Amino acid sequence: MRRPERKIRDKETIISLLKHSPVGRIATVNPKGFPVIKPVNFVYMDGKLYIHSSKKGEKIEDIQRGSPVCFELDEPIAYAPATGPACKAGYYYRSIIIKGEAILVNDRDKKLKIFERLMEKYQPQGGYEAIPEEALKKTAIIEISIREMTGKERLG
Repeated sequence: MRRPERKIRDKETIISLLKHSPVGRIATVNPKGFPVIKPVNFVYMDGKLYIHSSKKGEKIEDIQRGSPVCFELDEPIAYAPATGPACKAGYYYRSIIIKGEAILVNDRDKKLKIFERLMEKYQPQGGYEAIPEEALKKTAIIEISIREMTGKERLG
């Protein structure tokens, strides 16, 4: 990390960001060698990341081909205006970068559990019906095994 003083050293802060941030981004490498990044909804569970997705598309093809993955999330906190030179302006933020490997979850019960956790995260007030079997069959769940995880922050 270029700015070690900005490293998030408290693992609980990192876990909290993973549990509460609404949107992350997954990057894969396509067959031409270009990185491709997509915004996604996700859940952090049992030390891994889970993302729901269509069963078709570029990221699924990249994962099936064995592409490494990178996941990013950020929490912008506030803009810090410049009071002198323009280069003194910036943002207060927290961010997480995860590097790892991804696979597709095929086990029905595990997929159902992940769907339930996604709903608990994104609609904690409840009010929804059970996940239909058809949704389980036509939706992919991506599991990211974390190999490296770093957090960075600028809070003041």
